[in-house]
Amino acid sequence: MSVRLFALTCGWVTGPAEAFLAGESGRLRVPVPAFLIDHPRGMVLFDSGLHPDAGRDPATRLGRAASFFDVELGDGDHVAARLAALGVDATRIRFLVTSHLHFDHTGGHASIPNAAIVVQRREWDAGHDADLAARNFFDAQNYDIGHDVVAVDGEHDLFGDGSIVCVPTYGHTPGHQSLRVRLSGGDVVLTADACYLRRTLEALHLPGVVHDPAQMLASLHRLRALQQAGARIVYGHDPDFWATVPQAPAVMG
Repeated sequence: MSVRLFALTCGWVTGPAEAFLAGESGRLRVPVPAFLIDHPRGMVLFDSGLHPDAGRDPATRLGRAASFFDVELGDGDHVAARLAALGVDATRIRFLVTSHLHFDHTGGHASIPNAAIVVQRREWDAGHDADLAARNFFDAQNYDIGHDVVAVDGEHDLFGDGSIVCVPTYGHTPGHQSLRVRLSGGDVVLTADACYLRRTLEALHLPGVVHDPAQMLASLHRLRALQQAGARIVYGHDPDFWATVPQAPAVMG
């Protein structure tokens, strides 16, 4: 069985460094990744990046977050355009695994209309709870738009063959999840916002804004254990690390 992983850069955002590392000053420019996984039983997308209009109309597409983040998103940077450049029709994506419901991870969901969203149940529930949604800057216009939803609890083996497994990494948001992908060269863990930067994992340096710090710290320890067991860790928004990641159409593994 051959599984291929592709990294897609779907724009950039610049925001307060404190949002990524507690106590830091200034601003930090970070990539907005999405990942295509080509599996023999269907194509899978992990997160969808920014909405195509996020750069032109941030107040509408980012909501309150527009006050904190500046968006760079060219016409060819949104997820459907990135897929098209690979010769992949966005309507053919079978599963849209959603790490969590923030605007830079769900903004492109509308561009992937036929996929089933795979999300942790507690995250989906939080996205439909007025208080939790407001506290976590969730905006249902990004994610509650008519897809079939597969709400899962804890680890979830997407195809039942161990090749693509949702790994609960709660804390950043109520039901954040990462994704373990088993490639011919070994396991890769796409951490999303459970681990923004290499420094986050190496120093256990939490962001300044976290839904549940204790849970996020526990998730970082889980990611460390996976790394120590041989998995390659892909940090969620690390610009220095991202410069070393082969970009599509090159294959990550």
